[in-house]
Amino acid sequence: MRILLTADPELPVPPSLYGGIERVIDFIARGLRARGHTVGLVAHRDSTCSVDRQFAWPGLRSQSTGDTIVNTAALWRATQQFQPDVLHSFSRLQYLLPLLPGRLPKVMSYQRQPTARTVGWAAKLGGEHLTFTGCSEHIARQGRQAGGNWLGIHNGIELDRYTFQPQVSADAPLVFLSRLEHIKGVHNAIAVAEATGRRLLIAGNRVSSAEGEAYWCTQIAPHLDKNGIEYVGPVDDRQKNELLGQAAAMIVPIEWDEPFGIVFAEALACGTPVISTPRGSLPEIVRPGIDGFLVNSVEEAIAAVQQLDQIDRSHCRERAERHFSDRVIVDQYELLYHKLCAQVISTSTMVSTE
Repeated sequence: MRILLTADPELPVPPSLYGGIERVIDFIARGLRARGHTVGLVAHRDSTCSVDRQFAWPGLRSQSTGDTIVNTAALWRATQQFQPDVLHSFSRLQYLLPLLPGRLPKVMSYQRQPTARTVGWAAKLGGEHLTFTGCSEHIARQGRQAGGNWLGIHNGIELDRYTFQPQVSADAPLVFLSRLEHIKGVHNAIAVAEATGRRLLIAGNRVSSAEGEAYWCTQIAPHLDKNGIEYVGPVDDRQKNELLGQAAAMIVPIEWDEPFGIVFAEALACGTPVISTPRGSLPEIVRPGIDGFLVNSVEEAIAAVQQLDQIDRSHCRERAERHFSDRVIVDQYELLYHKLCAQVISTSTMVSTE
């Protein structure tokens, strides 16, 4: 098959630092090529992903009306030049507008809550030739309410980047790894660490907004360098692997409906149990009592920390291997592409015999 992928224009594929979905697109492209498919990519001009043909977005801002117009035209041209069997968009739905009525099979993937109005009109224009996917069943359920054909396919990780650690020391720390904002729950992670006497290593990017700075100054900074609470800053892939591998658990007690959260799969790949809350996609990722714990309060999180010795870390790794590995995710998309192409062939055959 000839498969044309698109990424949002802001970051290259793969990203140099942060950029979860850009990493997913990168391993999907490489995985498809390894299976003999011809892959094109429309992305940021600095992308280095190994594909058969790359097209650069002329506009680099997803929220800009002007950039949306020029990028829509650019995707049209790329499609005419590459002649894909399937077009798979991880970028803005608006870029697909002139292509929606055509018979080319199209997949639109969502990493966040869909906008009902735009999904509704796209589903009507695209009809049977447009399929939506969500990065979790949680997102797909929301999308179905607006219309269209929806399938939940999780984001994933390159499993080989993460080293399974079957055992950790008795005094292994808890780790918080995410953006340092209120909805990620670092304040609750601190409360749990202080109550249980566990060390807590906090890693992630600070948020530069006024609200983010206020959160840092009032909820995080006063606790640092006391009682084993330490901020280690942003981490790269190597540091992330080491940090998660040494942890008794990763505790990210979210206070919002997480669309997926790649970091949870990364923790499991290292064999590290997850402590979070049962919101958004987390019930799809963590099996309570097997891969970690989903809690509804600080008190429940404290109890979870005290039960970590009941978790077999090999179950965590197995969970990542079976459900969130790059191989599994590429399998699911490849199966979807074959199905969509077969539908087009079947429809064409029916029309020609009438």
